[in-house]
Amino acid sequence: MKQLIFMTFIGLLGLKSHAQNLPNQKYSNDVQAIKETINNWDTAWEKKDLELAIQDYADTTDWTNAFGDRVQSKNELKKLLELIFSMDFVMSGKNNYGVPYITFLTDQIATVRSKNIRTNQKWADGSKMQDRDINHLRVYKKINGQWLIINHMISQAHSKGPK
Repeated sequence: MKQLIFMTFIGLLGLKSHAQNLPNQKYSNDVQAIKETINNWDTAWEKKDLELAIQDYADTTDWTNAFGDRVQSKNELKKLLELIFSMDFVMSGKNNYGVPYITFLTDQIATVRSKNIRTNQKWADGSKMQDRDINHLRVYKKINGQWLIINHMISQAHSKGPK
């Protein structure tokens, strides 16, 4: 009997977690607003637009990329992106984002996982990189009615098989 109660509890938790990711009526506007921030990030990379890249970040944000670069404010992020956007070999790639997985922890906090398959990027010597799976984990906080990124961690998955 204890096992049945435990399994029912675990099942209900799973349903609640899954339901939080669905764009139900309560969160439909929030889902759209959050998806727009990811689109802004993608467009900013295509256009090398610093202002668009940082517009959806809180003034105090914690941002870490796949290479271990870490900044802790919107101003620091802008300076780092200015450097990154000036590197033609980095900017040569193309982003291909999948559907983000959004979980509302509360009405004011959300986590978002998204995957970007980066294609056609080059190394500093001009040679082509293999396509890469880049994962993003963003934490959003609703501040003055706007969903802002307070934490963003980027990681990169490398091929596990032979080259």
